[in-house]
Amino acid sequence: MLHRNQRFPEVARRTPPRTPPEIRVRDFKEIYADFAAASGAAQSSRCAQCGVPFCQSGCPLENAIPDWLKLAAEGRLEEAWRASEATSALPEICGRICPQDRLCEGACTLERAGWETVTIGSVERWLGDMAFKEGWIEPIRPVRERDVSIGIVGSGPAGLAAADRLRGLGYAVTIYERQDRAGGLLMYGIPGFKLEKPVVQRRIDRLVESGVTFELGVEIGRDLSFGDLRSRHQAVLLATGVYAARRLAVPGCGTDGVVPALAYLTASNRKGMGDTVPEFESGALDARGRRVVVIGGGDTAMDCVRTAVRQGATSVTCLYRRDRDNMPGSAREVAHAEEEGVVFDWLASPRAVHDVEGRATAVRAIRTALSDPGPDGRRSIRELVDSAYDCSADMVIEALGFEPEDLKTRLDVPDLAVRDDGTVWSAGATRATTLEGVFVAGDISRGASLVVWAVREGQDAAAEIHVWLGARQQVAA
Repeated sequence: MLHRNQRFPEVARRTPPRTPPEIRVRDFKEIYADFAAASGAAQSSRCAQCGVPFCQSGCPLENAIPDWLKLAAEGRLEEAWRASEATSALPEICGRICPQDRLCEGACTLERAGWETVTIGSVERWLGDMAFKEGWIEPIRPVRERDVSIGIVGSGPAGLAAADRLRGLGYAVTIYERQDRAGGLLMYGIPGFKLEKPVVQRRIDRLVESGVTFELGVEIGRDLSFGDLRSRHQAVLLATGVYAARRLAVPGCGTDGVVPALAYLTASNRKGMGDTVPEFESGALDARGRRVVVIGGGDTAMDCVRTAVRQGATSVTCLYRRDRDNMPGSAREVAHAEEEGVVFDWLASPRAVHDVEGRATAVRAIRTALSDPGPDGRRSIRELVDSAYDCSADMVIEALGFEPEDLKTRLDVPDLAVRDDGTVWSAGATRATTLEGVFVAGDISRGASLVVWAVREGQDAAAEIHVWLGARQQVAA
């Protein structure tokens, strides 16, 4: 008899319960609940156990998705969790914030065949939350402790993933974070309605219980020189992320009321965690009662528009120069934003910010059109003649992406090779930089990207550091 995962789907696709828009816009709680056990198992049973699992190849971590879906369908939930965590240090976080519609679920054979994709991300989240609830996740206790110390600069997803794997191998690990909390982008850049902060904190707490040391409020290059950092540790991993915001370059872009996305999101997150945030209290980074225009089409733009709705903005418009089919953000996030009342102004490009007495009053925009796809599949943009118009706004949020900070200057390391865009160079497919014993992972290496890629690179860097240290010890012997 065929296993239930080897038949045509007999169960309709269902997502976990979702808070209705009119209720969820009142707070910053996550909008999805976890599956009930029976629903999670039933949704897992929809996996067809394909001979060629495109979901796995569509995942940057190459998670063994069919394996843990099959185990979950059989009710072997702890085994399913073990299979999930084997390839991912942050599965319940990726299950929440990965754009599965563009990755694993988008590659699902059922989706391509018109049967609707398996709810992979929701099952991954459900298993991870259950693992914490049931006590399956315990502090890391290495089989062997090594008298070797590794320093990690940055406590975002790449740094946390690397620390998890390195501590499991028995290394002493110290993470240096310039903010007053660990978590990086996960803590300060992603709103609570996508990722509630206790979900991040419990991962950090587990690392602390496992023996990982966090030095918070320590900026390398300011509070501790890079040379001193290297002298403390046998290896160093750079996992700083990219935080230099791309800014508007149009007349009036320096007007009061034009703010960068990360500053806006950080203020909101800090406020939600109980911090006193002067820029929020003054109204500079609070959208309440304001006409908000967010410029950009990525996931950060979606975070901003949905945050503005929850803060009580009078109106929220997303201005993007391409159309819906060619925007970089998650289609799921766009749908959520529309449900919550956000207006999308597609094929529109900003030309200026108007002001009265130095305060923004409108965004001057112009209509655009897309060309046919070029050899690389990308469609160029042209502006339409005589199509300029004004979009009222007294708060303009720039969500145009992020670039690396100047690490060579900040760390005072002229021998650190960087690419033209400022990302740190590494040799081929390795994580090694031009400085001996210094490795790199995450956005500072690949440019602004997805959390799941940062997790992948953090884990890869940990494995490479382990091999490098082993070879070094053999030579010394």
